Amino acid sequence: MIKRALGWALVACTVAGSVVGLATAAADNVTRDVLDTPAVKSPLASRTLVNGLARSGERIVAVGQRGHVLLSDDQGKTWRQADVPVSSDLVAVAFPTPTNGWAVGHDGVVLRSTDAGATWTRALDGRQAGALMVDWYKREGATIGDAAKAEAMLKEAERFAAQGAENPFLDVGFENEKTGYLVGAFGLLLRTVDGGASWQPMLHAADNPKAQHLYAVRAVGSDVFVAGEQGLLMKLDRSNAASPQFRAVELPYKGTLFGVTGNARAVIAHGLRGTVLRSTDAGRSWQTVETGLQVGLTGSSIDADGRIVIVSQAGHLLLSKDDGASFAPAQVDKPLPGAAVAFAGAASVIVGGPRGVAALALK
Repeated sequence: MIKRALGWALVACTVAGSVVGLATAAADNVTRDVLDTPAVKSPLASRTLVNGLARSGERIVAVGQRGHVLLSDDQGKTWRQADVPVSSDLVAVAFPTPTNGWAVGHDGVVLRSTDAGATWTRALDGRQAGALMVDWYKREGATIGDAAKAEAMLKEAERFAAQGAENPFLDVGFENEKTGYLVGAFGLLLRTVDGGASWQPMLHAADNPKAQHLYAVRAVGSDVFVAGEQGLLMKLDRSNAASPQFRAVELPYKGTLFGVTGNARAVIAHGLRGTVLRSTDAGRSWQTVETGLQVGLTGSSIDADGRIVIVSQAGHLLLSKDDGASFAPAQVDKPLPGAAVAFAGAASVIVGGPRGVAALALK
């Protein structure tokens, strides 16, 4: 079983054996699966573990343990809980448009919202994902153009199917309303080009022969990057429109990466030991940016003005106003260990982590 431990337990976003979601469900009701059990509304939900943050227009959406989805329409001053059909732990959330959102997490769950996060429906789960992949490789495997590789991918898909709802999705990212990606444990990688109406596996289209865990997927400028363990960073190669591929990028760092952010001018990747890497040529070359930290940098965000903020597992906030060329510590009254961060305006950020979610004023 898989657990995404967010740094304060071992190191941010590592994968270890666990059954957190299923154990929670068993304690509540041994006969019900977390995938069939709606999230419980709780007045304390904003103080429990939050793993992911996103903006839905002016609204801020947070996701976390036991299927909790929290909404704030006042820049994080108050929060209310959304209606969610599962109680699986949620890890990440993204809104390609102000109304259309996606959330992913343990048990292979994929949720969708069409009303800015107020309500959610289950679009996919781990009981279906493996069969989906098996069906695709049986039907489309010949299009890979390599019979041995196609057979290997079919066997890998069958392995996922046999495991059932065991492997989590760890991030979701969209290029636009129609084209998006899911990434997760043991190299899970799926793509949609029809706004989530269907998903296609891309196990065969990724330079990830060791099936390393994939922690982040982001559209940055006109490119798409996937970050993972052991220094794995891949960039989408669109040179063959009929068969796009995620190609590995050579980096000056071989440790785990937890996030990617940036804009058309610069791409930023961050991870263990205070590592920040920057590219100004669309990922062809990378430079290390000094942070002065030796802790895991677990979440990041960029605002409309190009400011970049990165949060650490120990509660540090790093702020850049020069497209990531340099980062300076941001002073806040009550630092929080963070898994995710989002801008809440010109002078504050929202941080989510093991102590819940809170708005922090930037000094």
